[in-house]
Amino acid sequence: MRGVRLIRWLLVTVLALVALPVVPAAAQAHGSPVDHHRPTGERACPRSSDPLQASCTAWLRTDLPRLASVPPNQNPPGLNPLDLRRAYNLPAQHGMGRTVAINVAYHHPDLESDLAVYRGQFHLPTCTTASGCLRVINQRGGSTLPTVEPAWSFEEAIDVDMVSASCPNCRILVVEDDSAFDLDLFTGVDQAVAQGTKFVSNSWTFPETSSEDSFDFHFSNNPGVAFTFSSGDTGGQTQYPAASPYVTAVGGTTLTRAYGRRGFAESAWNGTGCGCSLFEPKPAFQHDTICPNSRAIADVSAVADIATGPAVYTTSPTPNGATGWVVAGGTSVSTPLVAGMYALADNPAPGPFPNSYPYARPQDFFDITTGSAGAFSAMPGYDTPTGIGTPNGIAGLRDPRHAWHGTAGHGSRADTNVRW
Repeated sequence: MRGVRLIRWLLVTVLALVALPVVPAAAQAHGSPVDHHRPTGERACPRSSDPLQASCTAWLRTDLPRLASVPPNQNPPGLNPLDLRRAYNLPAQHGMGRTVAINVAYHHPDLESDLAVYRGQFHLPTCTTASGCLRVINQRGGSTLPTVEPAWSFEEAIDVDMVSASCPNCRILVVEDDSAFDLDLFTGVDQAVAQGTKFVSNSWTFPETSSEDSFDFHFSNNPGVAFTFSSGDTGGQTQYPAASPYVTAVGGTTLTRAYGRRGFAESAWNGTGCGCSLFEPKPAFQHDTICPNSRAIADVSAVADIATGPAVYTTSPTPNGATGWVVAGGTSVSTPLVAGMYALADNPAPGPFPNSYPYARPQDFFDITTGSAGAFSAMPGYDTPTGIGTPNGIAGLRDPRHAWHGTAGHGSRADTNVRW
């Protein structure tokens, strides 16, 4: 009888252990709240009905409790900077002396203090206006900043946090444009370049139109600048300016923890914008047969799914009223992440446009072969939802004509022309 009871006890114990939810390693180690429900989310910026007004591509996860603060040395829900650097094999010390510009509509009133909370929580170097690490200007280069629009404030919070995550030693220039209309946003692009920055992140999109190539000169006239643009959150539809053959179109993935050397697995995010441009010609560096005669989108990708997205901090109310620590998604996450990775790699030089660099070194990317968006599926080699893939280190984001020079201050090119 005692043997039967022992067997029953062991069986019940094993079944109970099997039924326990699997807690991510980071949550076990740091005490992060763990969610066991189906993730839900919403767009920060509603789709614009005006073809001349852009939409931001930020998403907000809505099924998690709001956290105004998190105790020191604990992680809020979502991926943290160390997770992201491990997932993409990023060096910790590169990027010193380089500046990433973020071009965004409207104004975030608490940007500096919110960024201080984010960087302090994860033990990143401080980045303040007083130190010269952070600078915020308007589209004319002045200090009179535009009005506040909550959805775009959330977008701006994502942008600065993600640049901080991928390139914590980079300086950040934020160009706040008067509105989300085309003339203001492209004026902001030009202002970022005029300030001397070599890396310009843009997390906004327009629907493609037959006249879009009239804006391409903003990029084609600056071959030594890496422009990253969101491919959109349209689930297999193309967007502009990601469709421009002169910019890096950044798609989105679902990034999950997994066994193995990398510690993560990745698939195409079903919400990512992608496909064959309706109007732009195929650049010489693209050789895929998916879009035989037109620009294929995306070029590269990184995490964008809100179900597996990063932690972001903002005190400017998000569209659903949440403030504090939230989980973000959309190609608004992947785009500034990749901009920071370009800055880690090296300054571009006039010649091949920086969006061509990944095509010269596909071996330096994780090839994403599962998942789909709309009618397009990930597959071995190039595909439109994820492009060449996601960065495995930074070599694939460097000019292939130049040898590796090390970190800034030790042989590589720092930003020597940035106006501060």
